[in-house]
Amino acid sequence: MFKKILIANRGEIAVRIHRAAREMGIATVAVHSEADADALHVKMANESVCIGPAAADKSYLNIPAIMAAAEVTNAEAIHPGYGFLSENAKFANIIKELGFSFVGPAPEHIDMMGDKVQALEFAKKAGVPTIPGSDGTLENAEQAIKVAERIGCPVLIKAAGGGGGRGMKVVQDIAEVSTAFDLATNEAQAAFSDGRVYVEKYLEKPRHVEVQVLCDSHGTIAVLGERDCSLQRRHQKLVEETPCPILTEEERRTIGDYARKLCEKLGYLGAGTLEFLYEDGRFYFIEMNTRLQVEHPITEMVTGIDLVREQIRVAAGEKLDITENIQPRGHAIECRITAEDSEKFIPSPGTITEYFPPGGLGVRVDGSIYSGYTVSPHYDPMIAKLIVHGADRKETLARLKRALEEFLVEGIQTTLPLHRRIAATRAFTEGKYDIHSLERFVDGEAM
Repeated sequence: MFKKILIANRGEIAVRIHRAAREMGIATVAVHSEADADALHVKMANESVCIGPAAADKSYLNIPAIMAAAEVTNAEAIHPGYGFLSENAKFANIIKELGFSFVGPAPEHIDMMGDKVQALEFAKKAGVPTIPGSDGTLENAEQAIKVAERIGCPVLIKAAGGGGGRGMKVVQDIAEVSTAFDLATNEAQAAFSDGRVYVEKYLEKPRHVEVQVLCDSHGTIAVLGERDCSLQRRHQKLVEETPCPILTEEERRTIGDYARKLCEKLGYLGAGTLEFLYEDGRFYFIEMNTRLQVEHPITEMVTGIDLVREQIRVAAGEKLDITENIQPRGHAIECRITAEDSEKFIPSPGTITEYFPPGGLGVRVDGSIYSGYTVSPHYDPMIAKLIVHGADRKETLARLKRALEEFLVEGIQTTLPLHRRIAATRAFTEGKYDIHSLERFVDGEAM
């Protein structure tokens, strides 16, 4: 097992990785920008190294600086967390070439599944269903029009090399395809330096359901249940829960079998998440995230498995300390708390004057803030995640509402008021929502 791990990230995920490592008796190295000198992950780590100015491209995305920090601290492995360099195949390759261990999948798997078109083609060959659409990327708007005519509008024009809603355009009418194609291409090029796009059928009211997997080098493929991530704003998840409240046990087995089938064909190693859209009793694979997910804690709550610990053990060549058939216990929900206005979603950096996280049975807060901490304007606004667990969904909902009432963050604006409003809606209480529900709710419609 490793004696020292460098955590190539910041914020709550860096704190989360540190905690798992320390429980395993592993020393940690924090890297940080000049703006993060007083960050919690820096205070908690055994050692810390400043790797550059506040701008992410000069610090948390600065591969030479990160590798130099690993060299001078004698770290043995590097954990990328999520975001930043976590799905950068070049980074994973450099780590291995320089003799360090990468706590993540093989670089070639990062590369393949990071390209959505390649990922979809691979899924089809593995026998996993995908949404009807184009066969690969399209060279011009005329090709996009032909696909739209074949499968029928509405269609979705999507960037092949990115995510998060950028380079993605919904087209309701054939006459709009050409303009949308140009907009999506330009947006994808600006965001990802990759202007390739493809077309697929636009589903009207799907759920976003994903499956957590863990795979080791000894042939174990552990499918750890599904998560419902349908409550999104601009393709960014805000609330997640497990299990999905509308799936039958047969459907649950079906989506799990799809995940296992794809991982087997890929020969996958480490933690990963296979994402599907679900509508009218059918699943459609859309992408695979070759990293730890923001919402991983709810899976931990219902399975009792420390996913970060298992990631580290797999990277060290050890066999997973779990069986392949996990039976989740109870229900769990996560709310992402960000430093933003809860109505206009304007970032709200500043100093936290008072901080009181909720507690009690079945309540967990993964965060990186404290009273007196200054939230930087330079990075993602997420400051904490509230995770609740109960024996069933009814108990979990009651616990969530109580925890949201207790949660206090003063000095900056946060999305806590929005989460309290969501928790009080009938649609959320009954589990009857889709990926468009939250957008409508934010715009003033009932959910």
